Amino acid sequence: MGPRGTGSGWPLAGTVLVAVATSLVAGGEDCLWYVDRNGSWHPGFDCDFFSFCCGTCHQRYCCRDPLRLLTERQQRHCLAF
Repeated sequence: MGPRGTGSGWPLAGTVLVAVATSLVAGGEDCLWYVDRNGSWHPGFDCDFFSFCCGTCHQRYCCRDPLRLLTERQQRHCLAF
């Protein structure tokens, strides 16, 4: 197949680009409350504009790296488990 055949990475790359752009525009993403690995409760906190919640289910912090973004949806998923 040619360069536009199946298996091309362009649809995935476009999806990632849109997700990154959306997260940058939606800066100020909040970190919801969480429980760390030791069972200690941590209150939620806001991130500054152009930064967002990053980390894992058990450790959260604000950052500007879109590859480390932890969306509020992902955070709520952590709470369920």
